This record gives sequence, structure tokens and C-alpha cells, in this order.
Amino acid sequence: MKYISTRGQADILDFEGVTMAGLARDGGLYVPEALPSLSAEDIRALRGLPYAEIAFRVIRPFVEGSLTDAELKAMLDATYAGAFRHAATAPLVQLAPNDWVLELFHGPTLAFKDFALQLLGRFFDHFTAKRGERLTILGATSGDTGSAAIEGCRGRDNVSIFMLHPKGRVSEVQRRQMTTVIEKNVVNIAIDGTFDDCQALVKACFNDHAFRDRVGLTAVNSINWARVMAQIVYYFAAATALGAPERAVSFSVPTGNFGDIFAGYIAKRMGLNIDKLVIATNSNDILARTLKTGRYERGDVFATLSPSMDIQISSNFERFLFDLAGRDGDTVRRYMDALTAEGGFALEGAHYDALKATFAAERVDDAQTAATMKAVHEATGYVADPHTAVGIKAAEDCLPATGAPRVTLATAHPAKFGDAVIKATGVTPTLPAHMADLMDREERYLTLANDMAALQARILEGGWS
Repeated sequence: MKYISTRGQADILDFEGVTMAGLARDGGLYVPEALPSLSAEDIRALRGLPYAEIAFRVIRPFVEGSLTDAELKAMLDATYAGAFRHAATAPLVQLAPNDWVLELFHGPTLAFKDFALQLLGRFFDHFTAKRGERLTILGATSGDTGSAAIEGCRGRDNVSIFMLHPKGRVSEVQRRQMTTVIEKNVVNIAIDGTFDDCQALVKACFNDHAFRDRVGLTAVNSINWARVMAQIVYYFAAATALGAPERAVSFSVPTGNFGDIFAGYIAKRMGLNIDKLVIATNSNDILARTLKTGRYERGDVFATLSPSMDIQISSNFERFLFDLAGRDGDTVRRYMDALTAEGGFALEGAHYDALKATFAAERVDDAQTAATMKAVHEATGYVADPHTAVGIKAAEDCLPATGAPRVTLATAHPAKFGDAVIKATGVTPTLPAHMADLMDREERYLTLANDMAALQARILEGGWS
């Protein structure tokens, strides 16, 4: 399998190369040169298999030439059979006759990011050992990526990780999941700014090629293709459990950076019988606005009850733009140059039509989020975190009550956002036993201005002494 950049000017790489590189050197994002496809028979054969085996069959074509079957199987078994606390790994919970939630929070950090980042850490271990190299991971988090990446990479011999989060804009549980990991190779940094500022710093460091090469920089954000690849799997697992390929399934995905729903789009392109994909956003609604107006335009970032989606620049939308543009890197560069210079761009007519044909979208504000959490709990007893509630509400607004099953991705455990859950439902969610003492653990992190020079200087110092 070979990978190309969305901007068409970077080297073509294999899976090992794109995993180690993260961002392409032309500023674009790597995507497969050609997507693998699964037949109806292939998809039907996934029914009832353990999650790790489904992952092997879905992921195998993407890593061809970089990992042997035995190597991949060992990594998947260690990840999904060893690091997740639920026997089903990604269980479906039925809320109503045609409504389900897909619980993606049974990993070590209680968020969907564990599905990719527990695996990515093992990829890094394997490839650094093979190459005899060290890596410096630089990532930005709106709350969940950071803790999942740190958990996947803590204590690893050949990896240092620097994780940026927007100061005061993540929940206390999210912050402490990162800052209480006291390992020499883990440096947490609070940036005075928003998640978009953190993400911009990461991209700027990657685009400084001299610095990038000096420290061996790579990415754990969903700009790294391996992140998206791992998330494709749970769409296949859920859909086959509900009757695919004979039965179509619709998914509602709470998303800010477009990575999780882009994984669903790839699953559909691979042959999965998906009826509708719903982009569920909070008040930071750049994606919903784009779908409604045809103009992709950044705005101010608002703090909400669902902070992991407090994002106004959705990096992975570039990957979808590449497909919209007929895989033409020149068109993508023109769009992205306009975003940088003018703060936005209007989609060409045919591109806008294709976007509307592929996705639905809805904006859910804080009042609606809290009301949905309350209503779901009263009707079913189910306690949803705010992000999941955004997805449930968007599903109700965008999808018919009958027809294809409506599956909302439950992206985080409610205890990660306890204050919001208590206020909306009166229920106090409790952390699992392995995190019961989280609020008592020592924290270690530093605060930096929104300044690339200051960030680079700290990275050059290395991990904690």
C-alpha cells in the first residue's frame, strides 16, 4: 500500500513511512493511493468475530508491505484483547427500537481515541526499533487525544511526547489524565489560547523542516493516517452486528476535527452499507455551516459543555476535500491557501453538491445538549456524556425514526464530564476503579505563550530530567 499527499507535492510513502512522518512535507495529509474494498461476502464474514480479528481483516490491506500478518496480529491482540475493559471492546447499547449508542470509552483513558492511540504506540515501538531511531511526538489536544496518546506512549524507550492543551479549556478530569502521568518522556504543556492555536503550533513545527528533522518529529493527532485507519474498524464491527451488509446502518458522529466521521466515510468507500453519516457539532459549528452554506470559514472558538469539539479548523476536512476535488492536489492547495490568507473559502458548485450528498449535519448548542442528556436519562436510564448527547440530538434531527438503525458514537465516559452530567441529570458518574484516585495524584505540566519559538526551545530541552 502506497500513500500520497492531499497537496500532491510530497514523496509517496508506505505505511511505515506515513506513520513515522505524520504530516506530509508539503503541508498536506497522507491518504491511501487507492482504497481497498471488501466484498459483501468479506463483510458478512466479520459477524460475530472478536474485535481484534475484525481489526486485522479491515486494517491488513493498509499496512501491506510494512508489517507481516504475524506482527499485525500480535499488535492488535495486545491492544484490543489487553487494553480494553469490556469483553466486546466496542459494545452497542440499545436506547429505543431503532436507536443505539456505540460505546467507545472502555479503553484505558475512557475515550474513543484509545482505539487508535493504543495501537499507534505499538506501531511507533516496532518501527523505531527496526530503524534504530528516536521519535519526538508533538500533539495538540482538545481533551481526549492527549491522555490517550500519553497512555499509549508513556515510558517508551525511543519516544518523547510533548502534548499541548488549551489552558483552562479542558475538563479537570481530562487535564489530570494527562498531567498526572509522571514519566520522564512525557511533557504536558498548557498553551495560552484555544485548541486551534495548539493545532496551528503543531503544524507550524512540522512545516519547519530543519526543526522537524533535528528532533525526529512525528504526530499523534489525526493528521497521522494511522489514527484514522484504526477508527474505520468500529464502523464495520457495529454495522455487521446490526445486519450489514444486507441491512444499511446510519451513524451520527460528534466531531470537531472531522477525523472520526472521515473514518466512517472511508468505511463506506470500502463497501460498508452505510445509509447516512451525520456530522454532529456543538456551537463551534464550522462543519455544519459548511454543509448549509457551502462556505468553509473559521470563526471564534466558544467554550461549551462538549470541549473536545471546541474546534473551528477541522484538519481532516482536507482529506475529504481531496476526494471532492477528484484527488487533485492543486485544487486542495488553492482551497487551503485561501483558508490561510482569507480565513475561508467557498466550495465550487460540484464540490458542494457532493458534500451534501455524502453527509448531513446539525448544530447542537449547550441548552439542547443538557436537555438531551436529561431526556435520554429519564426515558431510558442511560447516562450520556455531553459529546454523545450532541450526537444523539443530531441523529434525531437528521435521520428518520424508522428505517436504517441510527447509531450514535458514544465518544467519552460520562465521568470525564461529571459536572455537566450532574447538572443535567442529577446523576453523579463515577470513575472506574483504575482512576478512582485521579483527583489525588500529583500533577506536572508547564504553561507557555502561544509562541512557536518558545515551544521549540522547550522541545529541544528534551523530556524531564
